[in-house]
Amino acid sequence: MRTIVIGAGVVGMATAYTLHREGHQVTVVDAGPGPGLVTSRANGAQLSYSFVAPLADPAVLPKLPAWLLGRDTPLRWRPRLDPAQWRWCLDFLRACTRAQSRATTRELLALGLYSRLCVHELVGREQPAFDFSSSGKLLVYQDPASYGRALAQMDYQASLGCEQRALDRQACLDLEPSLADIGASIAGAIYTPTEDAGDCLHLCGELERILRAAPGAVRFHFNTPVSALRTEHGRIVALATPGGDLQADHYVLAGGMGAQALARRIGLNLGIYPLKGYSLTYDLTPDSVAPVASISDIGRKVVYARLGQRLRVAGMVDIGAKDAAIDPRRVQSLQADVARFFPRLNPAGAPQAWAGLRPARPDGKPLIGATPWRNLWLNAGHGGLGFTLAAGSARMLADLMRGRRPAVDPGAFALSI
Repeated sequence: MRTIVIGAGVVGMATAYTLHREGHQVTVVDAGPGPGLVTSRANGAQLSYSFVAPLADPAVLPKLPAWLLGRDTPLRWRPRLDPAQWRWCLDFLRACTRAQSRATTRELLALGLYSRLCVHELVGREQPAFDFSSSGKLLVYQDPASYGRALAQMDYQASLGCEQRALDRQACLDLEPSLADIGASIAGAIYTPTEDAGDCLHLCGELERILRAAPGAVRFHFNTPVSALRTEHGRIVALATPGGDLQADHYVLAGGMGAQALARRIGLNLGIYPLKGYSLTYDLTPDSVAPVASISDIGRKVVYARLGQRLRVAGMVDIGAKDAAIDPRRVQSLQADVARFFPRLNPAGAPQAWAGLRPARPDGKPLIGATPWRNLWLNAGHGGLGFTLAAGSARMLADLMRGRRPAVDPGAFALSI
């Protein structure tokens, strides 16, 4: 089958790789000059297969007033005269029930654990260079009540096959001595030894290299924005681009926020809305006191991931941001979080700041599978889990396109019309 994948972020590149291995003649189309240059460029770098509980959770509701009205809070809302924003926010609130949150956690965990298998197969087969490490992930709690709720969540996830263990303060420090400066404030931690980390941008570049060199090489059309999906008799017949129409047998929307815009033009609302996030990348020195494991500061919603001799720090959710422009106040806030958590980080100069728009759906689940248009497929809306879920989502979509039943329940991620 001739298949065009629209989008060259990590989800699109993983999709192209998987479909190529399935025997598709694949073309990748992207508006940018290369792969992974938008949302995938400098994300949190954590492959958090087990930490997939959605943002939409009843525990979030009491925190919303302070988060949404504060200037220096992990989640910040800027209301706009935008029906899409208000619709997304209302759907998010509807998803903040215990039953919905647990169901979503169960479904995302199944996809996350499957994605871990797919990532490790990819790494073993191709040996891509992207600072990949399997150093585990440590969730650090400084509030006893939050830690208590986390223990209950850990027990629930254990019933679903998730391997995690609770650590007291001393066990946490024994595992990660870099946390010694905040040791007195640690209420407890949860450690997941099976989590990984890596540089998402580098993985996208490695996948391009692999696909260009493979027999029946994948074709890439960069600097090629898609302005429209041309339709006829219930099918997509071409993509409209500045260089002319592109045609294939099948088309995959995997372009993050671009997927929402293109789908709307043919009458589909994917429910994807941008949640702006920030990251800092520090170059480390021999004197840096930095973590080896991936760490999440649960109180401030900040994640830390080691990438060789660099440390990636990411966090913040801005609802209502128009673009990926960097807000200096958010960067300063993130730097202050780093200084509190790792006061002896001692980096080699100022960090590199970045901001990106996560393509999020209200319930936290991506859309993977068919659409009412017979040859149009979806792999979009992964929010902050695109890196984590890309490999599993791609394999799942490839199975659906071949008429095979995926290893993960496809109904959980199907588009509802």
